[in-house]
Amino acid sequence: MKVEHERPTRSLQPLSIPEWKWEHIAIDFVTGLPRTLGGNNIIWEIVDRLTKSAHFLPMKVNFSMDRLASLYVREIVRHGVPVSIVSDRDPRFTSRFWHSLQKALGTKLSFSTAFHPQTDGQSEMVIQVLEDLLRACTLDLKGNWDDYLPLVEFAYNNSFQASIRMTPFEGLYGRKCRSLVCLDDVGEMKLLGLELVQLTVEKVALIKERLKATQSRQKSYIDNRRQDLEFEVGDHVFLKVSPMKSVMRFGREEKLSPRFVGPFEILERVGTLAYKVALPPSLSKIHNVFHISTLRKYVTPQNLLQGHDDHFIPLAQRLKVETI
Repeated sequence: MKVEHERPTRSLQPLSIPEWKWEHIAIDFVTGLPRTLGGNNIIWEIVDRLTKSAHFLPMKVNFSMDRLASLYVREIVRHGVPVSIVSDRDPRFTSRFWHSLQKALGTKLSFSTAFHPQTDGQSEMVIQVLEDLLRACTLDLKGNWDDYLPLVEFAYNNSFQASIRMTPFEGLYGRKCRSLVCLDDVGEMKLLGLELVQLTVEKVALIKERLKATQSRQKSYIDNRRQDLEFEVGDHVFLKVSPMKSVMRFGREEKLSPRFVGPFEILERVGTLAYKVALPPSLSKIHNVFHISTLRKYVTPQNLLQGHDDHFIPLAQRLKVETI
């Protein structure tokens, strides 16, 4: 099949806006980093979906699940046990241990569908910012990147976020961050208990309204550029193989690998925007639920010709002859 030039399918379905801070988080790993003297070579990125505040935790790629759980409790659960976690299908997040831990804590796990990392757009955007900040630090300051990670986290949390129209720090704590570059702007602020509670509630309400407005603008913009597409159980579809980095390419060189594979049968509709597909044993390691944007309907030669005899109209009947 040739490279497609079609508009994306179906309307945008944004994630629901969280009710409170650090109740709904997004997590991901930043990989491919140079090994530091301390042995760290990946970063665990955890983002609060409401305030956009984040923690960047240096790790070794071979961390055991026990150590990962300990780090999670120490750094994340101190904010309170999350209600939900959005992530990709990294083997660490789909493991039985991780599922058991989150079930015991009462946390719901939500995963992106195969070949559709846009589901977890929050993490993807933060990763881009994080990589830019790390690149600047290592180029300008030299040394190991994990030495500068606390400063990178501080810089990110104190940077303006367009979606909430304030910094993550201000969204989380209800006031601007006191730093060397803005001491005069912040000044000394003393609040009584009731005033602090009221200010915090007002900040959260303001953030939610701004996120709602941002989502509405994004949905309107994207929906105008999308097309409707639906499948029925039993239909056959091609699966679009993403050329994005770190996504399985079915054993071919990236530029020469197929853009679509299949056809595969639709087994079940999952929600409004995903379908379960019957994959062959050779693809058994791939999760078989796919976002609708990665599927294209397969039309058999029989379907292309079906009904031509029944609905054939002679040429003479299809032409309107006018006397000149």
